[in-house]
Amino acid sequence: MEADPRGGPAGTVVVLGATGSVGRTVCAALHRTGHRVLAVARRPAPHLRAHPFTPLDVATAAPGRLAALLDEHGATAVVNATGGWGTTADQMRSAHVDLPERLAAGCAATGRLLRVVQIGSIHEYGPVEDGVLIAEDRAPGPLTPYGLTKRAGSEHLLAESRAGRIDALVLRAVNVCGPHTTTASFLGVVAERLRALAPGGTLTLDVAEARRDFVDVRDLAGAAVAAVAAPGRSRVVNIGRGEAVPMTELVDVLVKVSGVDPAAVRLRPAAVASKGGSWTCADIGLAADLLGWRPRIPLDASLRAMWDAAGDAEPPGGTG
Repeated sequence: MEADPRGGPAGTVVVLGATGSVGRTVCAALHRTGHRVLAVARRPAPHLRAHPFTPLDVATAAPGRLAALLDEHGATAVVNATGGWGTTADQMRSAHVDLPERLAAGCAATGRLLRVVQIGSIHEYGPVEDGVLIAEDRAPGPLTPYGLTKRAGSEHLLAESRAGRIDALVLRAVNVCGPHTTTASFLGVVAERLRALAPGGTLTLDVAEARRDFVDVRDLAGAAVAAVAAPGRSRVVNIGRGEAVPMTELVDVLVKVSGVDPAAVRLRPAAVASKGGSWTCADIGLAADLLGWRPRIPLDASLRAMWDAAGDAEPPGGTG
């Protein structure tokens, strides 16, 4: 493959959802490894100034509009880092089903076989029993609306890939932590509440007796970069640490890195209310074999970076 002057592969990688925690980190990782990047989101954000940017809502855009954008920038790959924690059926269908369908149609309309890297979710498998290592060939169990729509979007991309219209890999990621983690996540909420704690105050946190797999967002971004040029297509690859960590342990680490007096924080047992049940642990063997990828960032360092980044957060409205 022809290389660009910085030593990376030729062609532009388009990152959808570039203003989010995962998207912005993928943009930065691609840039560091010599790729040309086009950031795409509904609205711009200051942290994307290093990259060309196009405002576009792919979930509602005509496929021809996306195809023209891909051709204009000489795109060879697209990373779909969109999605979110929508609460209504319409929101989840728009983000997780409509958008991948339009993405596949837009890529196919270019007449070129573009690599599409979908950032999927471990919740696409549904809950599993405690102790189960979740492999890529696992049949889905009962799915929440979130897991159902995420899986539908991923399966559509894989079907289009098998039909030869796109060249897709789906990265089913576990829970994400690290810099700029969304405040919609459990750890994001905990960090927000710790920052709001007044001197001398106390804080009670409801924490489920659950064990979950977490991966740093920078490690996930590294997997996305590897997937852009990985061999094979129409595959699902799990991305995680391959460890099921007690949620109480994660909260304890976050309290420690925050500097808040641990005596001021009380953990109260709570019922499991997660989309993934009481246990998640990904089998990450295929990621090592196919992508040459392994997680590198320890969870304590990840939570430290998450805390530090939250302190430097942009003002409201800065993430578009």
